[in-house]
Amino acid sequence: MKSAVITFPGINRERDMLLALEATTGVKPISVWHTETTLPDVDLVVVPGGFSYGDYLRCGAIAARSPIMADIKAKAMKGLKVIGVCNGFQIITEAGLLPGVLMRNADLHFVCREVKLKIENNQTFFTNKMAKGQIVSCPVAHGEGNYACDAETLKRLEGEGRVVFRYAEGSNPNGATNDIAGIINEAGNVIGMMPHPENMIEPLHGKMDCKPLFESLIAA
Repeated sequence: MKSAVITFPGINRERDMLLALEATTGVKPISVWHTETTLPDVDLVVVPGGFSYGDYLRCGAIAARSPIMADIKAKAMKGLKVIGVCNGFQIITEAGLLPGVLMRNADLHFVCREVKLKIENNQTFFTNKMAKGQIVSCPVAHGEGNYACDAETLKRLEGEGRVVFRYAEGSNPNGATNDIAGIINEAGNVIGMMPHPENMIEPLHGKMDCKPLFESLIAA
């Protein structure tokens, strides 16, 4: 499986994601700088976490207009698999690849801790090695992870099974609507999530709860 990780000014989790992908797929990912205009030939693109452009304007708003995003959007429309994690979720949402918006955490505080994550949809390219309803531990680190959308969009997300991850056991760290931690687009090839699964896949992380997510990529 060939993959690429996009780097913007201020992103700080790109190395974590590069290492996670290589460790679980056995193939070294390609690092792509945001000013590139064309993606390499890959099966998966990951937009990682961090603080692109210092989170000015809105988180992800400036990065969403970087040159590489035009090609990502065009190829996502043709079926390329895309994952946005934390700031990456904000970026791909701002780019229009996913519905809704990520707002300031409800308590207006930055949160950095472990949460409980429930697998709501295990039929996606990133969850097929998990069980539906399974609860895993996963770290979060964000100040604007409060997912919100209009009532009609929420009805569609819930009704179509497009909520992939949900905060469980009262661990919602940001006030997100319906405890939503991650969603997928209608076509099923773009996923956005706020928690950082790349930081819980090996013994040195303390737990390996999220390793099956990356193993799912191979199965897909």
